Amino acid sequence: MLSRFTIGNLSIGTRLTLGFGVVLALLLALTGLSQYELTHIGGINRAITQETWAKANAINTIDVTTRANARTNLELIVNTDPRAAEPLLARIDTNRKVIDQALATMRPLFDTDDERQKLRLLEEVRGRYVKSFQGVGALLKGGERDAARQRLLEETLPLLDSLQDRIIEISRIQSIEMADAGAASQQVIEGAGRMNLMLSGLAVVLGGFFAWKVSKSITVPLAQAVTVAETVARGDLGQPIHANTLDETGRLMRALHDMQEKLAGAVRIIRAGSETISSASGQIAAGNTDLSSRTEEQAASLEETAASMEELASTVKQNADNARQANQLAASASEIAQRGGAVVSAVVSTMGDISASSRKISEIVSVIDGIAFQTNILALNAAVEAARAGEQGKGFAVVAGEVRSLAQRSAQAAREVKVLIEASVGKVAEGAEHAENAGSTMQEVVASVKRVTDIMGEIAAASQEQASGIEQVNRAVSQMDEVTQQNAALVEEAAAAAGSMQDQAHALVKAVGVFRLGEDAARRDDATMPRERGALMLT
Repeated sequence: MLSRFTIGNLSIGTRLTLGFGVVLALLLALTGLSQYELTHIGGINRAITQETWAKANAINTIDVTTRANARTNLELIVNTDPRAAEPLLARIDTNRKVIDQALATMRPLFDTDDERQKLRLLEEVRGRYVKSFQGVGALLKGGERDAARQRLLEETLPLLDSLQDRIIEISRIQSIEMADAGAASQQVIEGAGRMNLMLSGLAVVLGGFFAWKVSKSITVPLAQAVTVAETVARGDLGQPIHANTLDETGRLMRALHDMQEKLAGAVRIIRAGSETISSASGQIAAGNTDLSSRTEEQAASLEETAASMEELASTVKQNADNARQANQLAASASEIAQRGGAVVSAVVSTMGDISASSRKISEIVSVIDGIAFQTNILALNAAVEAARAGEQGKGFAVVAGEVRSLAQRSAQAAREVKVLIEASVGKVAEGAEHAENAGSTMQEVVASVKRVTDIMGEIAAASQEQASGIEQVNRAVSQMDEVTQQNAALVEEAAAAAGSMQDQAHALVKAVGVFRLGEDAARRDDATMPRERGALMLT
């Protein structure tokens, strides 16, 4: 179908070129014909202006000048003043020269035998007229006015009348030539006008035909393209598009067909993507809402944690201060314990000395007790001896009794002192043992206090480091709180953005839903067919 040659298979440029070419060809033909007719008319006009009009002008000049000379001749006859004849004769001579020049102009323009014959007769009559007039002039100059008047009346004026007849005859011929030339020019103009009208009519008819044909071959496919574009603009992408020509409109229809297919494919992709985006944005919005609530809860927890960390930091700082004070007290206690250990060591040493002295006193008391016992024995022996001595020994017996009593009392006192000393020695020994135990205990206490001091120093340093670390943790928690709050704000913004994206996705789905694809129509047909069958069955 496309291989068959039609005007629709020509490009628009070729069609326009062909149409305008025909019109331009007719215009060129019309212009050429007009130029030819104008050249022809120009030749006629040139012949009229350069030949006919020149001859008519020359004969008219001869006629007017001859008549002027006739009037001058009459003035010569009428005027009786001899002095006035000279300028009149000069005027006649000047007019004669003008006539000679007019005749010189006419001679080469008279190209027919009849014209030459009439011009020759005119020149012969004029020659006789000039000769006669010259004779009249000579008579006037000679003072023979009457003879001059007689010759003028009898010879010159009749010759002037004959000359006027020749001039009138030639003027009549020139008038006829002028009329013929004007008629010929008018005929050429009328013929050119008719030919121009014919060519113009032909140009109008052919131009109108080609304009109608070309415009129809352009406007009809363009109207189809506009219909397709309007259909696509309405969102209907399922209408078939056919291209039946090979010109620009055919390429346009094929391009619209390709555009429709690609647009339909893009709409399918956009529709699927929009639905996916809508679903994903809904999930993102829900997730962002949950994340926002969890972030707010986390922010609240972080605020509580920050408050707890501040309290813990305050407590740890207070513990660090207490540990530092305890370290100072432990150091002071260690110093006091060391001094107490030294005092206990001195007490232990003193208790040893006391124990040694007590042992020595116990030994001395034992000696005293032995001496008292021996003294009692001696006193008893003395009493016995005094009793034996009788009266002489009575006083000695009394002394012995007193000594014995003192010895007994000394022995008793020595025993009591011994008991006390032994008890004291036991207590001193026990005290020394306790002092030794206390010394060792104090040494252990000193070592323990020193250890406690070291531990308290370590605790104080650790508490200080812990306080510093907790302060850093507190700052980090505060920063985390700020970041969490910022994240909460960002999550809210993301939730709002997701909501906006969901709205835009819905709007995009709605906007894409404007386009109707071929499969949409097929689905609608498939959906309506069961209803139609059901309706038919019901009927």
